[in-house]
Parts: sequence; C-alpha cells; structure tokens
Amino acid sequence: MADQGTTAVLALVPDARPLLELAAEVDPRAVRPGIPAHAALLYPWLPADRVGAPELDRLRAVLPPGPVPARLTTVERTGGFVGVPVPGLRGAARAVRTAFPAQLPYGGRFGADPPVHVTVALDTEPDTAAEIARRAGARLPLTIEIPALHVVALTPDGWRTVAELPLTP
Repeated sequence: MADQGTTAVLALVPDARPLLELAAEVDPRAVRPGIPAHAALLYPWLPADRVGAPELDRLRAVLPPGPVPARLTTVERTGGFVGVPVPGLRGAARAVRTAFPAQLPYGGRFGADPPVHVTVALDTEPDTAAEIARRAGARLPLTIEIPALHVVALTPDGWRTVAELPLTP
C-alpha cells in the first residue's frame, strides 16, 4: 500500500469500469477501492508536498497534442494479477517518464519503462485471476479515447485529484 502523500500521473479509463466490476463480482478483494479504472503513466510520481506549478507545467509541456485513442484488445495474467495493456498510452508514458527521470515507475520493480495497463485484478488466487481474465477477455476489444491526464495524491481520506491536465491540440 502506498504512503500518504504519494502521487501518480494517471489516465482515467471509464470505459474499462465494467472490467473492474466483473472482477469484483468474482472476488471483491481483487479491486482496490478509491480510484476508478485507470492506467498509470507514472506511479509513484513526486511527493505531494513537491507538486507545484513548475512541476505541473513541466508535465503539461510533454503531454500529447490532443486526445489519445487506444484499443484494448488483450488480457495479461501473472499469478494473481490481471491487466489489460493500453498500448496507445505508451508514447505519453515515455514522455512523462523522460521528463521526470528520477521517478522510476513502480519504484523500478518492472524496469524503467514498463508497459501501461489497466489493472483489472490484483493479489487474487491464481484460479480466481484466471476466471477474471477469462471474463475480461470476453468483454474485449474496447476502443477508448483519453481526453485528459490526472495527477492524484493519497490523502488520509483516500486518493484525491490534484490536477486535471486536458489533452488539447
């Protein structure tokens, strides 16, 4: 679990909400409460007390020029993890990560440039994850569009939006 003051740069993916709902039907513990369906471009980002206008301006400077289309076509499963890759966000994630090179995605656990994905289920039993993956795969493909990125911070009351960054031409 993240510490209070942790921030992340996310793309909200409301069209993927049904995938999280079906995961919760299989096992309510598979889905983390507090943030809707999303893809993390950079987690963790900066400590919340270090996020100000200069950091947000640097982030805005590397955003894609307009909404990002993406097609969700496959489900990946490893142990108790189920995710859906979002290859359309790869370029945006690389730009954000390059702008903040000291901030390694997931603390470096998956390398310097892990693929962007929507987490459908986390920390479930392998058989449960397999069932969730099967059900999620039946709901694909999904064609989506990402109109904005969001900076969120973990507070005592859960994850809260710090900034919405529209992707405009």
